[in-house]
Amino acid sequence: MTDGQRIPVVIDCDTGVDDALALLFAVRHPALDVRAITCVAGNTDVDGVVRNTLTVLEVAGAGDIPVARGAERPLIEPVRTARHVHGQDGMGDLGLPAPTRVPVDVDAVTLLRREILASPRPVTLIPMAPLTNIALLLRTHPEVTRNIERIVFMGGAVATGNATPVAEFNVWHDPEAAAILLTAGVPITMYGLDVFKKVLMPAGEVQRLRTSPEPSLRMAGELLAHRDPATSGDPTPMGGLGDAGAVCAVVDPKGLTTERLPVEVVLAPGPSRGQTIVDRRPRPGESEIHEGVRDQPLVEVALDVDAERYVNLYLETV
Repeated sequence: MTDGQRIPVVIDCDTGVDDALALLFAVRHPALDVRAITCVAGNTDVDGVVRNTLTVLEVAGAGDIPVARGAERPLIEPVRTARHVHGQDGMGDLGLPAPTRVPVDVDAVTLLRREILASPRPVTLIPMAPLTNIALLLRTHPEVTRNIERIVFMGGAVATGNATPVAEFNVWHDPEAAAILLTAGVPITMYGLDVFKKVLMPAGEVQRLRTSPEPSLRMAGELLAHRDPATSGDPTPMGGLGDAGAVCAVVDPKGLTTERLPVEVVLAPGPSRGQTIVDRRPRPGESEIHEGVRDQPLVEVALDVDAERYVNLYLETV
């Protein structure tokens, strides 16, 4: 909490396994006031994302949080889901019942604008998905930035990608949208793959959650136990908190080690498209000396994370 007041947050997600874990944390943590949740195609199609989001809120017994359907494809690219990781339903194919809750009757951009501008205190925006909705918001309603405190987004990578050798999925899925986000003109924290992969729930805790009599804890355990088929042979199965770590970083930013660095997104076709180029050089190089310095946005880039601290925070909260 800041000065004893809850932090107003708006979440943009493509609810798959780890987005669901993030939502369970966000609606339970007493320091967060979740004002709205918007949905975008990513881990599964946008209608599946809406369904999954509403299911999580229902199982969690969350309050009446408005949920809106957003973009069903990136600005330029075709939609390319990650069902091969998150299951055909995007939620690990757990067979969860259909929700009785329904989304609001406005689109995601309209809801984002409404809730950001209506907040009595500046909002922290937490995108955990391809950034299409956020780019559309910033281009259509740039006035929202006056009431955005900061943006903490899960996306990008300093080192290795996952969608390609150099590009992380959320940014790769809609690179143009990510490039627009970086020029929002508000403080931005990039919670990328470099820290995303480190926050792992011990197998014993995962099993304890799976056997809980409380439905939302059981769901958290089952989601944490879901294995990406590509890593199913891992000899030390631990549940990754994934996107939930970005929400933990809003509550407890001291768990992150960040550095303010220039970041740009590669938009050109080819094997580097969607890469987030993070400039960690201590001084300008020959390119800048001979061709001049290019104006790149400075971003708080997460370089390391206290994984145990965030695991404990997650368990204490849910």
